[in-house]
Formats: sequence, C-alpha cells, structure tokens
Amino acid sequence: MKTSVIKKGVLVLFLFVFTLQTQAQTKKKMTKTLPRVTILATGGTIAGAGESATKAAYTAGKLSIDILLSAVPQIHDKAQIKGEQIAKIGSQDMSVEVWLKLSKRINEIFEEDSADAIVITHGTDTMEETATFLDLTALSDKPVVLVGAMRASTAMSQDGNKNLLDAVIVAADPNSQGKGVVVAMNELVFDGRDVTKTITTSTSTFDSRNFGPIGLIYDGKVNYYYQSLRNPVKKFDVTKATSLPQVEIIYGYADASPVTVDALLNTNVKGIVYAGMGNGNFNAAVGNSLEKASKKGIIVCRSNRTGSGRTTLFNEVDDAALGFVVGDDLNPQKARILLMLSLMETSDRAKIQTNFFDY
Repeated sequence: MKTSVIKKGVLVLFLFVFTLQTQAQTKKKMTKTLPRVTILATGGTIAGAGESATKAAYTAGKLSIDILLSAVPQIHDKAQIKGEQIAKIGSQDMSVEVWLKLSKRINEIFEEDSADAIVITHGTDTMEETATFLDLTALSDKPVVLVGAMRASTAMSQDGNKNLLDAVIVAADPNSQGKGVVVAMNELVFDGRDVTKTITTSTSTFDSRNFGPIGLIYDGKVNYYYQSLRNPVKKFDVTKATSLPQVEIIYGYADASPVTVDALLNTNVKGIVYAGMGNGNFNAAVGNSLEKASKKGIIVCRSNRTGSGRTTLFNEVDDAALGFVVGDDLNPQKARILLMLSLMETSDRAKIQTNFFDY
C-alpha cells in the first residue's frame, strides 16, 4: 500500500516537473522566434502626464520608457522588447544634438545586430522632421518606426498605448523592411519622407497630403498598399558629425518685408529655405534680398507654404539666373533638413538640386 502511494507520488512529481520543463522550453522557443525590437524613448505627449483625466493641460516627457512599457504588457507577445531612454523632452525642444544621438544609436544597434527593428517614441510637433532626418541618415534597411500620441498618458481615452502596440506590430513585421523610416499613428502607416502634422490637437493629425498613408494597422496586423520610390539608396553618414550647417526658414506672405532675409546676411547661416506663396513665389523686395544672399554664397532653396504640391523650376522665377534651388515636393521644414545634410558634403548648387530631385 505504502509502495503504491509512493510510486503515485513520484509519478505526479515527475509529471509536474516535466510539464514545467515543457512550458519553459515552449516559452524559450517562442521567445527565440519573436523579432527583437529596441524602443528608443525621447519623451513627448506619449510620455506626458497631467493632473486631470478630463483636462487638456499636461507636461510632456514625464514618464520613463519603463513606465510606458509596463502599461502595454501585450507588447511582449509581439516582440522581444528592450527600452532605452535617449531624451525626456517635448518635441518642440527637439534639436540637432538629439537627432545625431538618435541616428548614431540606431546605426550602432543595427551594426552590432542587437535588434531586428527599432521603435522611437516621440512628440508629435516635430516628429515629421525627425522622421525625415532619420530616413536620410539611418544606414540600415531594417525597420525604424516613429510613434507618439496626441493625448497624454493620464488623459481619458489616451491614444498612446494603442499607438505604441501598433508601432511594435509594424516594426516586427518582415514586410516593413526596406521601406525607410515610417510613422505609425492612429492605425495608419506613413512614409517618413512625406508625413506631416496637419491638425493642432486631433488624433488624426498626421497625413501625407500628396500621396496618403502607405499602410493600415488593424486587428494586430499591418497591411501595406504603397511604397515610396524616393527612399534614398545613398544615405548621409553622420556617425562622426557633431553639428550640421545652419539653415533657416523664412515665411512668405503678402507685402512681406525683406528685413528677415537681410538680418541673416551677416550671420554664419549657410542656407535659407524660403516658404513662398503659391509655387514658392516672393515679392520684389524679398526677391532682391534673396538674390543678395545667393551671391554671398548662401544656398537659397525655394519651397512653399501651401502644404502640398511641388515647387517647380523656371515657372515665375528664373532660378538659374538667381542661383536658387527648389525643394520639389518637400515642405519647408523637411527641405531644411535635406539642405543641411547636403551642405555637409557640398556647396555646389547643381549637386544640391539633384539631391532634392533624387531624395
């Protein structure tokens, strides 16, 4: 009788241990098959917190990456997750210094093969600019996904948790490779070159006004429908850079004074992006000052303030005679980034113009 009980006990113990080992091996096997995603946090509304769930006021960048991840436990079903804190700022304070830090870290991670994809949490105000900068400087074709939120983490119906989960879904999808840097917001995927913020406070703020989103995120999956042909084959290598050439943006409007252009003539500015009326147009007074800047060696790039469409050569402006370049379909803030990076390599106007048509 005692021998039988002992045998049954040993059998139960064996089955228990065997079950635990099997579960551990299954979990280990599943973990091995999940893609490795590193999340680089910079702050923004997605990490913001306020005093009330029903009031708009909040402080950006208060929460750490660990807190963000703990709020979305489902994220670990999609990928092996690591988090790093790069900055804790509102994106209105985004700087070239942080851009360079991000770009260098992305290139390090991919070079050492410690991740299959990267997600960057970011404020929405300048997300489009960071997306453009990284699209031009991230040297790998592995997925890089920017994500943010329009409502702070403490707000009722906050959108950050869902957006973060969706961003990891996009990053982990093998079809995201080779698409350049993308932005995942509000269940949509946008090409980093073309995306822009269009509404001050709405959760549907992001859009690509010329071409629309390239993909949709729904029910835990991403489906792609388009791909930009402008994703650069040649990237700008900023791995050793500590700064970028100074480029300023000047906004055009009716009866504009040339005083802003004139003020830049005696500075160290290397380039001016003019956000002109219509097809990048300007009045005579501003045009004269822009021509002076060009003759002084400052690269003048005509863009436009309309929000969409191309700025074209030789329409109402004789760009060749004035020594100007045009930004093609890049908005002023994105044209500024490409001009800064181009000026790192050359001051030749023809080569810079080629960059705007190629990138």
